[in-house]
Amino acid sequence: MLLTGGSAVVTSLTGMPTAAACFLLPVGVVLYTLFGGIKATFLTDYVHTVVILVIILTFAFTAYATNENLGSPARVYDLLVEATRAHPVEGNEQGSYLTMRSKEGAIFFVINIVGNFGTVFLDNGYYNKAIAASPVHALPGYVMGGLSWFAIPWLAATTMGLACLALETNPAFPGFPLRMPDADVSAGLVLPNAAVAMLGKGGAAATLLLIFMAVTSASSAEYIAVSSIFTYDVYKTYFEPNASGRKLVYMAHVCVVVYAVLLAAFSTALYCKQSDPKTVSIHIIDTLLDIGISMGYLYLMMGVIISSAVLPAALTLLWSQQNMIAATMSPILGLACSLIAWLVTAKREYGDLSVASTGSNNPMLAGNVVALLSPLIFVPVLTYAFGKQNYDYKSMALIRLGDDSDVAKMADVDLELIPGAIGATAEETAAEREKLRRASIIAKTMTGVLTLSLLILWPMPMYGSGYVFSKEFFTGWVVVGILWLFCSTFCVGLYPLWEGRHSMAHTFKGIVRDLTGKGKPPLKGRTVELNEKADQYEEGTTTKERDVKAPTASMVSGDAIKSDY
Repeated sequence: MLLTGGSAVVTSLTGMPTAAACFLLPVGVVLYTLFGGIKATFLTDYVHTVVILVIILTFAFTAYATNENLGSPARVYDLLVEATRAHPVEGNEQGSYLTMRSKEGAIFFVINIVGNFGTVFLDNGYYNKAIAASPVHALPGYVMGGLSWFAIPWLAATTMGLACLALETNPAFPGFPLRMPDADVSAGLVLPNAAVAMLGKGGAAATLLLIFMAVTSASSAEYIAVSSIFTYDVYKTYFEPNASGRKLVYMAHVCVVVYAVLLAAFSTALYCKQSDPKTVSIHIIDTLLDIGISMGYLYLMMGVIISSAVLPAALTLLWSQQNMIAATMSPILGLACSLIAWLVTAKREYGDLSVASTGSNNPMLAGNVVALLSPLIFVPVLTYAFGKQNYDYKSMALIRLGDDSDVAKMADVDLELIPGAIGATAEETAAEREKLRRASIIAKTMTGVLTLSLLILWPMPMYGSGYVFSKEFFTGWVVVGILWLFCSTFCVGLYPLWEGRHSMAHTFKGIVRDLTGKGKPPLKGRTVELNEKADQYEEGTTTKERDVKAPTASMVSGDAIKSDY
C-alpha cells in the first residue's frame, strides 16, 4: 500500500513513470536489509522517523505560523469556513469541515479500526522486533512508540489536509482554479499538493524525502518479516530441518529479493488502468491487465482481506481450547464471507461491480466488519465440532534455535559473547517470568485505558453532540497536536540517544582505537559479565547443550553480527 501510494506521489512531483518508481523505491531498501538484517531496520527506523517528525513539524509551523497565505490557526479557520460555504460536505454537521459529526467519517472510523487490527495483530515485523528487544524494554518501547505514532497522522492530517482545503482557491495551489479530483485524493496527493502550495519546490523536495523515509522504513521491516517466516516457518520446518546458519541466511536473502520484485510488480499492475477508471469492470482479464487501483482503495480493502485472521491468531495465544482446524479454517471461511459481503453490497447499491462501486464506503464497511466478526461464529463451532485441543503450550519450549556456528566463524565472532547465548540460571528465569507477569498486567491495563480514552471518551461525545469547532477550540486543537508531536520527537528522537549513550561511547572509542592502531577497546560492562557467565556455563554444561541454546540468525545476517561486534 505504501509503495503504491509513494509511487503515485513520486510520479506527481517528478514526472517519473509509475512503473519506474515502483521498482526503484525498493532498491536501496533491499540492499541495506540484505547486509544489515533487523539491526539495519532498527537503525533506519530511528533515522527515518526523526526525519519524518522534523518534516511534519516544518509543515505545521509553516501552515500555522509563517506562511503568507495561511500563517495562523485563526486564518486557516476562516478559510475553512469559507470552503464550507462554497463546498459543504454532505453528511457533516452543518456541512462543515470542522466537526467530528460526519457520516462518512464514522464509516471510515470503523473501517480504519478493523483494518488496523489486521495490520498490527498479523504483522510479523512487530513480533520480530519485540523478540529481538529485551523483555524489560519491549513494553515501554511499544507504549512510547504507539503514543508517539498517534501524533503523526493526527497533526499531518490537521495540517496538510486542512491546508489543502484552505488553499484550493489560492493561485499558488497546483491545478488552480480547479479543485482536486477525487482520483487524486484517493491516490494520496493531498499532502504533496498542500506542500507545494505552501513551500513551492522546497515543499516538493520535503514531500519526496518524507515519502522515501516512510516507504523504505516500512518496507524494510516487511522484508525482514516475510523472509523470517519463509526461512524458519517454511524452509527450515518442512524442507531442511538441519540447515546450517549460513544456508538459512542465504535463503533469507533470496526471499528478500524475490519478495521485493513481486511487491514492485504487483504495485505496478495496480496502476495499469483505462482512461476512465470508473468504467473498469471487475473481470478476470481486467483485473490482471487493467486495474486502476489507488492507495485509498487498498487502504479501505486491507481489512476485508486480512482481518478474518485477527481473532483466530489472538485466540491461539489466549484460549488453549481452540483446535488446529478452527485456527486454520476460520480465517479462510471469514475471508470468503467478507468477500461475499463486500461484492454483494456493491452490486446491490450501485448495480455493477466496478472499481468505483466496490471502492465506496458502504461495501468496504460491510466487508471489513464481516471479516473481523465472522470468526466469532467459526472458531467456537469448529472447536466444539471437532473437539477441544486443550493445548498446554509446552511444545513451544521444544522450539530450537538455529545453529549459527558457521556464520559466527566466518565473522570471527564468539557466540558466547552475544547477549542471550549463555543459558540463564533458574533464578534469572524466575526473575524474568515475574517481570513479564508484571508487564502483562501493565499492558492490559494500559490497553483498556487507552482504548477507552482514544476510541470512546474523546471522539464519541464530539460525534454525538454534533459540535462544530469554534476558532478558539480549533486553535487549541492545533496547539495540542504540535505539543504532542514535540513529545513524540523527544521519545523517539532524543530519549534513545540518552538511553544508548554508554554503548555509543564505547563503540566510538573502539572505532577511534581501531583507526589509530591501538587495538580493540578493553572489555567491560556487559561483555565482562558475559565472559564470566560463559566460563561458568562452560564448566556446567555439555557441548551439545550449548549448541542447542546458541542464538539464532533469524534476525541478523553474518555481516550484521560482524559489524556490531
